[in-house]
Amino acid sequence: MVDVDHFKRYNDQYGHQEGDHCLAVVASTIGGCLRRELDCAARYGGEEFGMVLPGISAADAGEIAERIRRGIQQLAVPHVGSPLLVLTVSIGVAACVPFEEGRPEDLVNAADRALYTSKAEGRNRMAVTTYNAPEQS
Repeated sequence: MVDVDHFKRYNDQYGHQEGDHCLAVVASTIGGCLRRELDCAARYGGEEFGMVLPGISAADAGEIAERIRRGIQQLAVPHVGSPLLVLTVSIGVAACVPFEEGRPEDLVNAADRALYTSKAEGRNRMAVTTYNAPEQS
């Protein structure tokens, strides 16, 4: 999950057309960081994007997330409503090995929790978590 930091402030400062352009720039940057044929990214809602990277480790997904985060920051898109004065993103990564009782929404929720961890820790960063099958007793 990728969320544009302080996006409401961006829209308020620059207007909705520039906000739409900003989202297109973020989407393009995300797409440029995905290299495998099965990797997929889509707008999840508002200023959030989701990615599905099948068959990849948590560490490798974290490397892709960090490449995206750095790529957005290095564009140096002005954002006076952000502490760094440029556009940044926060990212939450969740990885799992599929299991029979696993539900897609549980993986999405894990990624969302990781996203909120990155936001709580100051934004412009990423957090990684794993979602595993519950222990059998």
